[in-house]
Amino acid sequence: MIKLIRLDERLIHGQVAIRWSKHLGVDRIVVIDDEAAKNDLIKKSLMMAAPLDIKVAIVGMDDGIKMLADPRADSLGIMVLVKTPQNILTLINSVKGIKTVNIGNYGRVAIKTGTAVRKVFCPNLYLYDSEVLVIKKILETGVECFYQVTPDDKPEPLKKIIENS
Repeated sequence: MIKLIRLDERLIHGQVAIRWSKHLGVDRIVVIDDEAAKNDLIKKSLMMAAPLDIKVAIVGMDDGIKMLADPRADSLGIMVLVKTPQNILTLINSVKGIKTVNIGNYGRVAIKTGTAVRKVFCPNLYLYDSEVLVIKKILETGVECFYQVTPDDKPEPLKKIIENS
């Protein structure tokens, strides 16, 4: 079962490996990112950052959708990590049973587009106008979406953050 999908441009790092994985009680981390899946150096780095007691898969979007849609995934505790809002929307539209999306860290180091500047919504959430439109589409799906950097932070409804900015 997918316990959480998290938008975090760093994918696997200390907060995810230590705090989120333990907080959620997951036994699997699935990184869904086409670039990471094709790059052996990125894959090795992510695997080194992952907890030793949790199985990790680093796959592209198509393979990730197949993996999450497989009925065998229902018996697992899975945290999914993606690094773009569009990837979240694609997963919501392609995989049944997604209940919760966590927005963690996005926009400070993500790939830049031209000379446009991302708007600051929270200390760790920076979005282009085009990304805000994707977030709004995510919110329209009815999936619970919240901003929370660490499990110790109070979750904030993403809808409230987007609408009040």
